[in-house]
Amino acid sequence: MLILARRMVDIDFSNLMEVYIEGNRENGDDQYPDLSEGQKLLQAEQDFYRFLTDVFFRTTGAVYAVWEEKGQYISALRLEPYRDGLLLEALETRPDMRRMGYGEKLICAVLAHFPDRRIYSHVGKRNAASLKIHEKCGFRRISDYAVYIDGSVNAYCCTLCREFSG
Repeated sequence: MLILARRMVDIDFSNLMEVYIEGNRENGDDQYPDLSEGQKLLQAEQDFYRFLTDVFFRTTGAVYAVWEEKGQYISALRLEPYRDGLLLEALETRPDMRRMGYGEKLICAVLAHFPDRRIYSHVGKRNAASLKIHEKCGFRRISDYAVYIDGSVNAYCCTLCREFSG
């Protein structure tokens, strides 16, 4: 089932952290190398919480999309206003639920909910799994680099777009 959250109170944060556990471990290792493993993870999760409350959910038009089944968050992504549409970012699926089609289910549900919006996504050029999911969902490559919301450019990513159907 698709959940669309426009406020922090609409998200079960601990459930969401199960989706992003690998990324939070990596961020903890990178940003807090002197802490214990548990402390690194906790600090990364606290940083994520602050980002959501202080930045993401304060952005007009920002939406967190989650695929939930039986009370468990399976896959998640963020949508933010971008150019003439929305930018899909931070697509992730719980490590124990990967390769089961949940990322595709989530993207397709989001696209169905926003049929009149152009949806962009920046994907690593070497991320074959994500590129394949996006292609299945109707995205096409529009540039060989990514320009993020803050204006920074990443040559290791490409920009994909799914045109609105209306």
